[in-house]
Amino acid sequence: MTSQLPDAIRQQLADLALELDDHSHGTIACEVLRTLVAISQSNADSGDWELINGTLADMAEALDVFQPHRQIRKVAIFGSARTPEDDPVYALTVDVAAQAVACGFEVMTGAGPGVMEAANRGAGAGQSFGLNVQLPFEQSANPFIDGDEKLLTFRHFHTRKLFFLRETDAIVVMPGGFGTLDELFEGLTLIQTSKNPPVPIVLLCPQGDDYWERWHSYVDRALLDRGLISAEDNGLYTTASTAEEALHQIQDFYRVFHASRFRGEHLQLLLHYELPASELHEINARFQDLLLGGTITSLLCQDESGRSRHCLEFWFNQTKVGRLYALIQYLNNLTLPGTGQQQQPLRSLGQAA
Repeated sequence: MTSQLPDAIRQQLADLALELDDHSHGTIACEVLRTLVAISQSNADSGDWELINGTLADMAEALDVFQPHRQIRKVAIFGSARTPEDDPVYALTVDVAAQAVACGFEVMTGAGPGVMEAANRGAGAGQSFGLNVQLPFEQSANPFIDGDEKLLTFRHFHTRKLFFLRETDAIVVMPGGFGTLDELFEGLTLIQTSKNPPVPIVLLCPQGDDYWERWHSYVDRALLDRGLISAEDNGLYTTASTAEEALHQIQDFYRVFHASRFRGEHLQLLLHYELPASELHEINARFQDLLLGGTITSLLCQDESGRSRHCLEFWFNQTKVGRLYALIQYLNNLTLPGTGQQQQPLRSLGQAA
């Protein structure tokens, strides 16, 4: 038995169709509506629709909060909610968040206690975001982000994770439990599979703390030795023991490299500087294994904000993301005209690969 749409809803749909006629992304918006109609014609039950509604509501609220800050690079800081204030990890988190802000970044955390509180505390409410999540038990935001307009409370973990990675330009991971390692492995997985653009991942803990040394040993023995990851995959992350070292690694990642994006089958690496022909020849010789065919070419393109940028374009073998990080590192180590000047941590609007 089919139910008829009320006249009020029919009128709302007609009005929406008129609005989409003049919408800059009207074609994609119509595809979204078609998808919803297709779901409505399936056997989706009330639980399915609650999931859809909650997911879309999460996304609408998050997009509204992040949109005004899109051109400012952000650092996501992950770590344990159980870290006490007198733990050296807490103090180091405060320090790295404060230094990130001093370098021009904004900071993103999970809005809870422990490391999340330390990060919001170090960054200050004006320069930090809190991505909280509704839980069956009470999860109130820490006092350093509570009440701020940049505090979001997600209905679902999957939308929360989506925005953590979608909006960040660097990831700092402090010692933590299951949730922290889940966030780390998800970031590594999405980057390794080219579902997330390359960003620096820094594993940070105080000098003398062997947390990440033991984790790395596990990864080598349980994953690398069995052939479950490639040796180059270790290049997806770095380690640090001070806030200065962590920020140095993050800033160096964007010294020459600016952002990446796919254009059809080809990957573009947007750069701050033009490469001389001799360097392009050397890059082709060193990184031939990144290619499925053709060569690495240099061209001038526009980023999503309309700014002209030099970029490298090539048919990328997406199983070689670890080697892609090696190419980015090679680029960032080049001495080029103007590279001595500190770059402001601004991003283009179209960073995602």
